[in-house]
Amino acid sequence: MAKILITEDEDSLRRFVARALQLDGHQTVEAADGAEGLAALQDETFDLLLSDIRMPVMDGIELALQASDAFPALKILLMTGYAEQRERADNLTGKVIDVVSKPFTLPDIRKAVAVALAA
Repeated sequence: MAKILITEDEDSLRRFVARALQLDGHQTVEAADGAEGLAALQDETFDLLLSDIRMPVMDGIELALQASDAFPALKILLMTGYAEQRERADNLTGKVIDVVSKPFTLPDIRKAVAVALAA
């Protein structure tokens, strides 16, 4: 299965997503913001970056830009609950596979991750 980095500043949501993906057999690593996520990317190899867009320190857009430049083979999937943030992600075409809207259900996020990994 895949090794997935989850960057999300909301602790309960981050743990919820991690547990769901672990049930599918994936290995997960968690980061609380984009800077922490970027550090994890530099320390380990991942198959997928699953990141919230709106976070403190470094947002998911900046994280996606830096991650795609440094690791071109990395698959990136973003999450957001804000329409204007989703529009900002439109500039990442070719770097980001999709943007998942919050709130989402367990089947929604599991399917989005499966599709991203298959891309």
